[in-house]
Amino acid sequence: MKRKVLYGCNKHKRKKRGIMHGDGYITNVIGYIDIRVFAHATEDIDKVQTAVSNLLPIELAEILIFQKTSLTGHYGNPITLFTTKLTDKKALPEALQKIGSNLSSLDKEDLNRDLKLHLEKGNLYLRFDKQSAFFGSFKLTQNDPIHFKIHFKNKTATEIADLCKIFGLLP
Repeated sequence: MKRKVLYGCNKHKRKKRGIMHGDGYITNVIGYIDIRVFAHATEDIDKVQTAVSNLLPIELAEILIFQKTSLTGHYGNPITLFTTKLTDKKALPEALQKIGSNLSSLDKEDLNRDLKLHLEKGNLYLRFDKQSAFFGSFKLTQNDPIHFKIHFKNKTATEIADLCKIFGLLP
């Protein structure tokens, strides 16, 4: 299912070789971003997909293609799982930069304090509030979130933390 997004904000222009930092460019550090989100029977599927799109730069939001899986909850309630994998190497750094520029300073402090809990085997795990994302706000949460798994290519936890600072995810 392909979603067209007719809104969005592209605060960061794409450079020819990647995102500029200091004297060089940050390129090819992110392998992919996996996104998954559950839509419960009481939720509007289009709104859930819009919430995911709002977390991404317009270039990625426009090409989102979700895999849809129908599940059944504990009490027999229908649940839909949406998953997607983003692999556009040029746009992936922009996704992190958008997240970093929209996270609150409190969320950045919390992420910085608990970063080890969000890292495993070269992956950074972030969970965003669905309702806030639908309204264009970026808020980290643990309850019924939009799951982001950001895979960094051959990076240690320290290197990932440094990259998170460059992208604005950490203070």
